[in-house]
Amino acid sequence: MSRGIVVALATVLGGCRTAEPPMTTFAPKSDFAEWTYSLYLQVIGWDSFILVLVGLLLVLALFRYSTRALGKSETPPVSRERVELEVAWTVGPALVLIAIAIPTIRTTFRAAPAVAPAGALHVDVTAHQWWWEVRYPDLAVLTANEIHLPVGRPVRLELRSADVIHSFWVPQLGGKRDVVPGHPNAITLVPRVVGMYLGQCAEFCGLSHANMRFRVFVDSPDDFQAWVAHQATPGVMPVASEDLVTAGARLYATSPCVTCHAINGVSSGRLGPDLTHFATRTTFAGGTLANTPENLGAWLRDPESEKPGAQMPRLGLPPAQVSELVAYLGSLR
Repeated sequence: MSRGIVVALATVLGGCRTAEPPMTTFAPKSDFAEWTYSLYLQVIGWDSFILVLVGLLLVLALFRYSTRALGKSETPPVSRERVELEVAWTVGPALVLIAIAIPTIRTTFRAAPAVAPAGALHVDVTAHQWWWEVRYPDLAVLTANEIHLPVGRPVRLELRSADVIHSFWVPQLGGKRDVVPGHPNAITLVPRVVGMYLGQCAEFCGLSHANMRFRVFVDSPDDFQAWVAHQATPGVMPVASEDLVTAGARLYATSPCVTCHAINGVSSGRLGPDLTHFATRTTFAGGTLANTPENLGAWLRDPESEKPGAQMPRLGLPPAQVSELVAYLGSLR
């Protein structure tokens, strides 16, 4: 018995560790997320108050005003109209609803201004099945599945869909926003803590919906400017693997890859993610695979086995050509 109690306590205490889970709304890292979290606590407070009040009334009804509990055998009195009680249980809930509605409406309008704040960074995010296209129109930067934002600066995320309904969600940076075809949506926020935050499509959008992920990197102002400057440069090929990289570049330029993917100065496809700085990204395949040579090789051999429903076709390349493409894509920094 004592051993079972120890195991149970260890399990409970293990669930109370202070480390943050990878996706949580209880550790807000932006003004938008903090407003949402504060509203959540207010609603939970009112709900808890109602729960305790109803529980106390139930206990009183069972043990204080019950004739059976008091040992009385007489017939309970005939119920009579009590105007004060009817007013109380009508006005009381109405006041609680008002107390919840006012901060809810205030937070809704505060988090969705019609016009972006002065000096805001504009980021266009387009949802595809099943990846995210990220464009910085004022900076001439185009990337995929990874969003870089400067800490402390207002950000305006313009959300669009290229196909079906999606939903943009980064739990630690703010609430969900549906991305509906033909109806642009927006999120305005100020990231407040440097770090990496996981995002996910939160609206079922097809076979690989669960694999439509992305990452948001909140950088210091200097790191963000350095990232922008690097994105504006052409990809650099490492000298150490020059022969293999050259063969991979030649293979890419003559393969069906160029019809879907863009590489600055090489191809201009727009159906798939831009690959100009592919090697600088931490993930690929809709944010589901770590960007390593092993994962990239497995992806090039059979995308469907790595990500069910992947739009990229199986190329049927021999192992030597797969190695060449892995080397070439790994050089795109």
